[in-house]
Amino acid sequence: MPTLIRRANAPAARVRATAERANRQARRLQAAELFTQGVRAAEVARQLGVSKQGASRWHAAWTAGGAQALHSIGPHGVRPRLSAADLERLAVALDQGASAYGFTGEVWTLRRIAQVVQRQTGVRYHIGHLWAILHQRMGWSVQRPVRRAAERDEAAIRRWVADDWPRIKQRPPAQSPTRLL
Repeated sequence: MPTLIRRANAPAARVRATAERANRQARRLQAAELFTQGVRAAEVARQLGVSKQGASRWHAAWTAGGAQALHSIGPHGVRPRLSAADLERLAVALDQGASAYGFTGEVWTLRRIAQVVQRQTGVRYHIGHLWAILHQRMGWSVQRPVRRAAERDEAAIRRWVADDWPRIKQRPPAQSPTRLL
């Protein structure tokens, strides 16, 4: 069964999105600086490598609200149902292990995690959506344990590989083909 481990770094997609949003905001603020100097929207578009329509929208926003109107409003889309505090509580719960929540064994499955989320927050998630939260927002990844027999004898395996395997692997001596008369 797969288990989960927490990655130390934030997921790369979130980092890229934040950096891209900061780059776009820097370009808009650069446009505001040019508008303050009296540069027309068409010239701003040429200098910054954006469309004339985009520069025109920026100019209208700048005229209405100044440079503050060109600041980023943050990520778009539906607000997540689990807050950052909820995710932190979930991470603490997952670190305690599955048996702490009444499950047999220490393996976390998505169904088990969904039950813990519902108990803690009252929010129900489909397991596919829950995986997206674990992976993208929390930075967790799947870890599948290596299957090994409990009776495995490492010393015997090393002896077999050193002694028997080379003998088995040897090719029989090449025989000359016999001709039928």
